[in-house]
Amino acid sequence: MEARAEHQRTKHYQSLYSFTTSIGVGLIILVLFWILHYRGGFAWQSHPSQEFYWHPFLMVLGMVFLYSQSILVYRTFRHAPKTKLKIIHASLHCLAFILSVIGLKAVFDSHNLPPKPMANLYSLHSWIGLITVIIFAAQFLFGFISFLFPGLSKSVRQAFLPVHTAIGTGGFILAIITTMTGLTEKVIWTLSDKYSSFESEGIIFNFIGVFAALYGVMVLYMVNETDYKRVALPEDEMALASSD
Repeated sequence: MEARAEHQRTKHYQSLYSFTTSIGVGLIILVLFWILHYRGGFAWQSHPSQEFYWHPFLMVLGMVFLYSQSILVYRTFRHAPKTKLKIIHASLHCLAFILSVIGLKAVFDSHNLPPKPMANLYSLHSWIGLITVIIFAAQFLFGFISFLFPGLSKSVRQAFLPVHTAIGTGGFILAIITTMTGLTEKVIWTLSDKYSSFESEGIIFNFIGVFAALYGVMVLYMVNETDYKRVALPEDEMALASSD
């Protein structure tokens, strides 16, 4: 009976995960379409105004999509050994961090390099975004030390796990908020009065926002739904005992 219930929970989760991930991929495609079709594509330091567009693309890819996939990995592969899941979780976090660093460099270059240098870190978006990246980096570092290498004692890990989970979820919420504020900021700067005229680019902006909001809600639901929580395997306890 319990095995059947577990099968149903897994089936329901996989259906929701497939739907949610398709929304996340759709979000990335929309951002990429906006940049390529309306903004002239990507460049690097030789064209700072075009270098900027690495920022929204890489931040959405890293701090929204990969971040969320890392959070969900323990539920997506709930029957896999925990040690393997830790490595996948940490690897996705590491990749998201690398992409976010490149994305931050792109936006700072676009502000600092000629022909039109401008101030940094004055907007609400930039404040929340920087706080989000700092929280993410600290979460990654302390999580790696605590749970992977060198790995702290079982009692310390058990005490720290709820904090790690809460901060990780909070960081993802901040990433969605940062996406929304950045989107709003870019709409104001690039479209101004044209936005109210139902310009096609403005409609794309709206779709990006809707997809980001829906994706965030779905990820948070799956993270907090207890039915989808991973059930510990016997080998998990063996791994914990051997690392104490």
